[in-house]
Amino acid sequence: MRRPTHPLVVPISASLALAALVALAAAPARFLNYDTAYALLWGNDLIHGRTPDYDVAFAPTPHPLATVVGAVGAVFGTGFGEALFEVLAFVALGVLGWLVYALGAAWFTRATGVLAALIVLTREPILSYGVRAYVDIPYICLLLGALLVETRRARAGTPVLVLIALAGLLRPEAWLFALVYAWWLWRGGALTRAHVALVVGAPVLWALSDLAVTGDPLHSLTGTRSTAEDLGRVTGLQHVPTTLPRRLGEILREPVLFGAAVGGVLSLWRLRTRGVLLGAIAGVVSVVAFCLLATAGLSILTRYLLLPATILAIFAAAGVCAWTELPREDPWRVRWMGLAALTVVLVVAFVPSQAMRLKNTRSALVTQTRILGELHDISDDYPFADCGLVTVPNRRAVPQLALWTGIRPAEIRSAQETGRWDGASIVPASPRVARQFVLDARDKDRSLPPIPPERSYDETLRYWGVRGACGQ
Repeated sequence: MRRPTHPLVVPISASLALAALVALAAAPARFLNYDTAYALLWGNDLIHGRTPDYDVAFAPTPHPLATVVGAVGAVFGTGFGEALFEVLAFVALGVLGWLVYALGAAWFTRATGVLAALIVLTREPILSYGVRAYVDIPYICLLLGALLVETRRARAGTPVLVLIALAGLLRPEAWLFALVYAWWLWRGGALTRAHVALVVGAPVLWALSDLAVTGDPLHSLTGTRSTAEDLGRVTGLQHVPTTLPRRLGEILREPVLFGAAVGGVLSLWRLRTRGVLLGAIAGVVSVVAFCLLATAGLSILTRYLLLPATILAIFAAAGVCAWTELPREDPWRVRWMGLAALTVVLVVAFVPSQAMRLKNTRSALVTQTRILGELHDISDDYPFADCGLVTVPNRRAVPQLALWTGIRPAEIRSAQETGRWDGASIVPASPRVARQFVLDARDKDRSLPPIPPERSYDETLRYWGVRGACGQ
């Protein structure tokens, strides 16, 4: 007699298989983005008894759970910590694919789940943010996991709130989900003191973390808002009506948005199952949370909309597949089939451009991986830690150089801010390198001081030039 399979075997196996496929498709691209590099840097500070410097110029928002993971990784060295974040980035993408499938299958049909996972894992922004190890993908996974638990067992309570609380240590939008779910438990007479503790736990721990490091429990809010102003980012609720549809279209593309409208409207009208209602409510809450961030003066960024985009992708897949759930005598079954066929035609028509977007993104990520790899080699070859002054092009190279050399971020100069190359300088070898790695199209100021003449370099490599390296 065959022994029953453990319920986690299939999810884990499927997630790891998807993670391996994504990693293979993206190879050799893999690196830590600016924010996550700081999380590892701050985690390294903690295990060495140093206070993380949250006030360094243009520091990102500190995410407590990411900093804890950074500390765990840094116990075994910063190299291990980098590898840990890189592996977790691909695992998170695999978990995301499986969760999207599981929710699509639970809310609608297995075919819906398969198509939804395919849509999500072929969206260029999702793959780009995932490969670069942004915290947004794990955050989405935690909330989708909470949705799946609640889908399978109504008012599941503690496991749902634990997942939401963990998500709330990565992004504050999860706090609204916790409040809404607590209200749902209270309405059903299932809310306990332990549940209340889980609801308030994430914001309290985040505030205590800020208080311990900076003396200001609201540092993450005020610091992020100040940085958004300094960088000239788009903020404010008044910009949401025009920005939100455009950013969702940037993530999903127009045919998928059309399919989401079909699937959302028809499933809410003709099916009205508990899963459909859960998905719709989750989508609304995620958009409201995005609006609250904009109202608080935080940047309106594409990655803040990855969660509602993922939920819309499930409804888009339903727009293609879920007509099978209608009775044969329902007059809208045939009409839904027609709209599903139209959605498929539109999606297929966009396949060439979507494939080109993915190809270009992979090429850009591979180039950035190589640029960072050469920067790492330079940091190993030159004794920058012994220099009195080190200058990099702008803030983007600061956390990586700090990780690899042991120099404190506040002691590394940015030529973009100072307007000159002082001391030992690491300079882009060409304007193309500056465009591909150093400069950000969203920056208010994208200028760099004039690049020094060729004869002044100690060495020029493929991507970087080293000038005035001390001890050489």
